[in-house]
Amino acid sequence: MILETLPMVAQAAGAVAESGSGVATFAMAIAGAGAALGIGFIGGKAAEATGRNPGAAGQILTIAVLGMALAEAIAIYALVLAFVQG
Repeated sequence: MILETLPMVAQAAGAVAESGSGVATFAMAIAGAGAALGIGFIGGKAAEATGRNPGAAGQILTIAVLGMALAEAIAIYALVLAFVQG
């Protein structure tokens, strides 16, 4: 599924780059989508891991929250870059 969307993303990036405006907006959209996918993946795997081993729920929660924070940091970096460049 990801490989099917890459040509569309490349085409949209080319259109944005040619117009000269909205590059920061496009970068923020990609970073936000990536962060959302990462957080969803981490949450799903954490729920799966807790289902397999309920006794380790505390450790799994700690690692999952740390992973989600790191994934969200990418979107925050993109937001800062969007403000600096835009």
